[in-house]
Amino acid sequence: MTAAQAVDFEALTTAATEAMHAAYAPYSDYPVGAAALTEDGRIITGCNVENASYGLGLCAECTLIGQLRLTGGGRLRAFTCVNSAGETITPCGRCRQLLAEFAAETLWIKTAAGVTTLQALLPEAFGPADLTAENR
Repeated sequence: MTAAQAVDFEALTTAATEAMHAAYAPYSDYPVGAAALTEDGRIITGCNVENASYGLGLCAECTLIGQLRLTGGGRLRAFTCVNSAGETITPCGRCRQLLAEFAAETLWIKTAAGVTTLQALLPEAFGPADLTAENR
């Protein structure tokens, strides 16, 4: 069994679907829920929160990372997100970068095309290592 097969993506999808029902999406009518498994076994969730000033809206991944920090921090081992129909959707580029900041060495992501790694979705990501003194 591979590391990705050891992840209960059905439980993550259920948690993401429950989170989606808490979304605030009156402008786009596109609620999104997200769920992730941390290295220490917690499942955390997030939902999108829109704003009348469209640019101020938060993706589900943003609120998920807030929840990660509020519940003890750590690193993300697995992730998925869903739309209002419960269909798996793939994180946008901005959210891939956000997930990279908090990813475990390997972050398994269930996408519409199947399970892959964040590294495959965001190769050569910019991250904390790029901000060391010798890289400035």
